[in-house]
Amino acid sequence: MLTCRDVTELATDYMEGHLSPGARLRVRLHLFLCSMCRAYIDQLQKTRRLLRGLPLSTPPADLEARLIETAVALPPDRPG
Repeated sequence: MLTCRDVTELATDYMEGHLSPGARLRVRLHLFLCSMCRAYIDQLQKTRRLLRGLPLSTPPADLEARLIETAVALPPDRPG
């Protein structure tokens, strides 16, 4: 029997159909028995649908240069 941790690790492959038939059946059995994991998978599916509906945007052309400039300007980490 899969644990909840197993199901969370397999969730993406499960939703994308990348599991073997046996693994998929084990996940489905766990989901049948576990309301928390069903809620987790449901939330992941809703999030994926919402993200797919967002328009794609192109970052500004100078974004990479600005990020590098900002990172170089940061003070070095000091040991705690």
